[in-house]
Formats: sequence, C-alpha cells, structure tokens
Amino acid sequence: MWRSLRLVALLCAIPTTLAAHPGTGIVIDRQGNVYFVDMVSGVWKTDRHGQLTHLPGPGFHWLGLDEGDVLRAVTLPHGSTGDVVRLGDKPTLLLSSDVPIAIGRDGSLYYPSRGAPLRLMRVKPSGETAVFATLPARTGATELRDLNGVAVGPDGSVYYTENDAVRRIDSSSRISTVAQNVSPAKCASVQGIERRDMPLLRGLAVDAAGTVYVAATGCGSVLKVTATGEVTTLFQGDGEWSPTGVALLGSDVYVLEFLGAGSDDRRAMVPRVREIASTGATRVIATARR
Repeated sequence: MWRSLRLVALLCAIPTTLAAHPGTGIVIDRQGNVYFVDMVSGVWKTDRHGQLTHLPGPGFHWLGLDEGDVLRAVTLPHGSTGDVVRLGDKPTLLLSSDVPIAIGRDGSLYYPSRGAPLRLMRVKPSGETAVFATLPARTGATELRDLNGVAVGPDGSVYYTENDAVRRIDSSSRISTVAQNVSPAKCASVQGIERRDMPLLRGLAVDAAGTVYVAATGCGSVLKVTATGEVTTLFQGDGEWSPTGVALLGSDVYVLEFLGAGSDDRRAMVPRVREIASTGATRVIATARR
C-alpha cells in the first residue's frame, strides 16, 4: 500500500532551478510496472495496461528499486552527500536528491560521495557501509567532480557515466573504461545544454552480455555500447524531448525522456516514458499529468 511522504523541509530545500539537470530515475519491477521521477511532484507509475498512478513524494532526481525490501533496517545516506529517502512499500522505492544511486541483485546500495577524491560507496543490507572504489581525480584534462549515472550489471560490476565516457568497476574494485570520448555521428541540438558537456551521458542500464544502454541527453539520443566499446545509436530524437534515464525489461528498453531537458526551470521539465521494443518499434507509453 502506497503512503504519501510529508517531506516539506526536503522539498523546500531543493532549488527551483537546475540548469540542464533533469531527473534520470526510472526502474521496473518484476510485474513490469515502470516507475519514473518527476522533479515537481514525486514519482509516477505506469502498469502494463498503461494505467498511470501518481505517488506523491519529494521531487528528487534519482531512483532505485528495493524490491525485496532488504534495506528496510538500513540508515540511508543523508547530509553532505544528499538525501536518500524511502517511498512506499511492496516494492520500496529509494529516491536520491543529489547523487545517482543503484541497487545490486544482493540488495547493496551504491552511490558516489561528493568532494575530492570521489569515492563510490556501498551500503550492504546488513548496514555495513564502506568505500567500494576510489575514482581517479581527473579524466584527461578534466577534474572528476561528479558522476552522471550509476548502474549495476548482472555480474555485480558497477558502471558509471561521465559526460563523454562509460566506465566499469569490477568486483575487485578495478576500474576500466568501456568507452570514452564518445561522440555520436548524429546529435540533435538540445536547447540549454552547453557544447562543452556533450554528449552529456547520464542514466544507463546493463544487460547480461555487458552491453550498456545509455542516455545521451545532450544529443537527444539513446546509445548502445558493447562490452568491447563499440558505440551505435539505438534511438535518435529531435531534441525537443531528450532521454535522461534507461531501464531494461528483458530485451526491451525503457527510456525516461524530459521535455525541456536543458531548461533552468524544473517545472518546464515534463517527464515521459518511451518503450523501444527488441524489434526496433518505439512508442511513448506514459507522460506525467500536471
């Protein structure tokens, strides 16, 4: 049974303008229900029949699914790293205000610290919290200050995105590069997103073969990156609606898109979900109602 979260203090603490920073949170439960963030009014759920339900809560950016409720007794991150809060039960959603989060098959929660050096943290279902990996201080000439997205692969490896790179951390905390200097052949112009940030890789998901599906928000596209680093465009939009997050259900890809992804006004950023079937057919299955 879903319950509303009365988090007025948290909502008031969130700025109403975030340049080129729409939410990326999209997850799918075992029944095929899709949940996605709305930075104005909480979370939306759409079932297999297209029924859209609003789940009131804080207008946070990132979303995780604790389907087994294994983190119910764990103290979630809060404070300087940002806040992670629970929403509902059966399943329980985790919403994160400031940093991307991901939950592995064993129920462990992963999230990046803030500040230098940047660390990827792991919270086990037991409540034990430790550094999973310390990330490089720089990537080329650029200081690594934030991660754009985090996902856990079926083998337990953790993947993360920078503006133009996808990297992988294996179970021994070794960091490798899946693809870098990513520059799609086609790139729609998304108003408000600076060229220096392109292609602005954000939310991602990983299949059993190690293939990464990642939202290139700055190009209005979804990219497919093989385990060997080959990059192709799975979907190309026109730049009006731009992908920000990705989730997988079997061989189908579900994409969170935002209208006005480069806007300075979160109320102008309207979310919707696109389904890309394994056949290549694509359709919009839900749009937030405001």
